[in-house]
Amino acid sequence: MLKMAVLLSGSGRTLDNFHERIKEGSLQAQIQVVVSNVENVLGLRKAEKYGYPAFHAKDNDAVNSILKDYDVDIIALAGYLKLYTAPPHLKKAVVNIHPSLIPSFCGDGFYGSRVHKAVLKRGCMVSGCTVHFANEVYDEGPIIYQQAVALDYDETPDTVADKVFAAECEAFPEALNRVAARGIEFFWNRVQG
Repeated sequence: MLKMAVLLSGSGRTLDNFHERIKEGSLQAQIQVVVSNVENVLGLRKAEKYGYPAFHAKDNDAVNSILKDYDVDIIALAGYLKLYTAPPHLKKAVVNIHPSLIPSFCGDGFYGSRVHKAVLKRGCMVSGCTVHFANEVYDEGPIIYQQAVALDYDETPDTVADKVFAAECEAFPEALNRVAARGIEFFWNRVQG
């Protein structure tokens, strides 16, 4: 079972999903702590309501100072909108989700509706999400799991976002379960280069 820290910046929709799946037994994880880089966000209030220790931390050093007090073996970036640098012992244990099928529509500046607008501008008929390990470059760590969604000709950025978020709710827990089953090193060792 994974012992997880959740980093967020907003409403905590992904935290809601994790919490519900842990309660029903379909996510093999325990949330140890929740940290936000934004003060007083809804996600922190939800964390407190669920009974998780919840903190605001303005930068990497502050986040890592909090994490050192918790038994954590994986860090889930759940809508965390800053580039995060983990402490050395957790460097390979940071998992992120991106709202496209990497390597398309990813990297610095590609987040939220910007991704969905770019997908539509290109005329794509498929989008989706990618759960991957994070490194020091946006969206370049090893891929754990991807889930595609079909798009119609009359999509808007909002309808694409809704479809992709529904996929994210399935994909992120599935990816974490795969990490729990196979271990972190499996995913770092399976990619070349």
